[in-house]
Amino acid sequence: MKLIFATNNQHKVDEIRHAVGAAFELMTLSEAGIHIDIPEPYDTLEANASAKSKTIHQLSDVNCFGEDTGLEVEALNGEPGVKSARYAGDEKSFEKNIEKLLIKLSDKTDRSARFRTVISLIIDGQELQFEGICNGKITYERKGSLGFGYDPVFIPEGSDLTFAEMGLAEKDRFSHRAKAVAKLVAFLSHITPVKHSLESKSKN
Repeated sequence: MKLIFATNNQHKVDEIRHAVGAAFELMTLSEAGIHIDIPEPYDTLEANASAKSKTIHQLSDVNCFGEDTGLEVEALNGEPGVKSARYAGDEKSFEKNIEKLLIKLSDKTDRSARFRTVISLIIDGQELQFEGICNGKITYERKGSLGFGYDPVFIPEGSDLTFAEMGLAEKDRFSHRAKAVAKLVAFLSHITPVKHSLESKSKN
């Protein structure tokens, strides 16, 4: 089965391809010939993920999915949440995002946080959503050079390492994104979708 993943973030593509394995053929937006940057204007992960999948399905008529992920910090009342990528500004600088986060937590002893991913799948014209959560804590300083985003300052429950100190295989043991993808794959493994191809729309 071919699925378009509605993202331009190569780090997310790498993670999800690793989690899915050979079960399905994932196509990035560029591989599908779609060159747009989909806005994230809504105040929930669910709505943003849905907007991404619906936009790509309307353009391609191919089964697809989008996702949105947020870091939710307990002591900051759920910040940065849906604004995780733009926490310190629209330039999406995670160096600045992390700096802002650590400053806001500088006088906090409660470092508990969670990553939450919502995947919106559109298959045969119907939308379903899958959620993955990883609980953990925010460190006092950056550790590690792998991964992306807030990975250098997030330690998942059950580990002493930040995500940025883990390879993909180890990160998948804890990852919010891997948990959401596992639910997606489990669902897809039990259905036989109507076949769609990238060529079908161009012929119509």
